[in-house]
Amino acid sequence: MDKYIIPVAEYFRKNANAEKAAGSKKYMLNQYEYFGIQAPLRKEIYKQIFSEQEFPDDQDLRGIIEELWALPEREFQYFAMSMLEKRAKYAEEASIRLYEFMITHKSWWDTVDFIAINLVGIYFEQYDGMIIPVTEKWMRSGNIWLQRSSLLFQLKYKKQTDTGLLFSYILRLAGSKEFFIRKAIGWVLRELSKTDSEIVIEFVNRHQLSPLSKREALKRINRNQ
Repeated sequence: MDKYIIPVAEYFRKNANAEKAAGSKKYMLNQYEYFGIQAPLRKEIYKQIFSEQEFPDDQDLRGIIEELWALPEREFQYFAMSMLEKRAKYAEEASIRLYEFMITHKSWWDTVDFIAINLVGIYFEQYDGMIIPVTEKWMRSGNIWLQRSSLLFQLKYKKQTDTGLLFSYILRLAGSKEFFIRKAIGWVLRELSKTDSEIVIEFVNRHQLSPLSKREALKRINRNQ
């Protein structure tokens, strides 16, 4: 175990809660092991670790992230994402390969959504020339988590959202039977409706979307009306 990870593991073991771990494991369909450390306490642990240890340089960071990703307890993956979030605005161009690795390994919504929105989204703001090459590859991959990421990376872009790109990707995935794709389509449209409700209404009315996607897309608009 990397010397940077050893104190992280010690903090996690010291604060483990078997009852909460069992609940978290059940909620995630028994896919992962847990220490049972809830988000508020995890944040306190992260704060303590970051204050005690010098943050690793970029050369060592990828190896640490990959080791954290290989460990069985899900809290290690959450910590890895927190580490990268601290460096998100300073990510190197090659970082997208690490993000793709994380999206495609131990894939579930709890990690994929964070990576897509808080890491990939910030990355593409800095390297906008990479958007089309990367997301086109992801869209063609057949991997639902890469496709979901291609939809969600703009979730916080608000008025800077490239609606042409977003809508083209939605239409390419509109026939998907996958729950996580249908849900993502509705989610990103609902978020867009906060800054441009008219364009969302027009898009939903003009195109055939799954009932789930349509319901999620119009949820905020219908509630306000």
